[in-house]
Amino acid sequence: MTEAKIGIIMGSVSDAEIVKNGISVLEDLNIPFEIAIASAHRTPQDAQNYAKNAQSRGIKVLIAVAGLSAALPGVIAAATTLPVIGVPIKGGAMDGLDAMLSITQMPPGVPVASVGLNAVKNACLLAVRILAISDLEIREKIEDWIKKEANKVVQSRKKISGLLLAPEDSYK
Repeated sequence: MTEAKIGIIMGSVSDAEIVKNGISVLEDLNIPFEIAIASAHRTPQDAQNYAKNAQSRGIKVLIAVAGLSAALPGVIAAATTLPVIGVPIKGGAMDGLDAMLSITQMPPGVPVASVGLNAVKNACLLAVRILAISDLEIREKIEDWIKKEANKVVQSRKKISGLLLAPEDSYK
């Protein structure tokens, strides 16, 4: 059994930089995850086997990152009962619109949640929130993270000069 609770599968190594930019939240929260590479078209059996074996290995949520036709999230969802979050990647002739539409237009019975283009960080946050439903320690971690992010916004107000800002009591 793996220690990972979240499995992130990408269709190509070309998606690695986008994934790296998004997983910082999992690292910050110390949520164990793993990265896999399997193509829905070039290695479909690997993709299906990864999805089929994920739950027995301790994975609780899958994130599938794919561009162009973005078949990977659907292939993964068809092979498991775990929640699957699809991340459409920008690129190609339609600059990611085709990937976004492919992920959001799954047939009935094969659900895939979707986040925005290249939004691996949001996919990771959604996966953490799913885990937090049944894990108090993770729930506390995400609640603390949310408070820290809110505080960054509040603190940023103090850094603006040259603009007429709303008074602080307008936020209370």
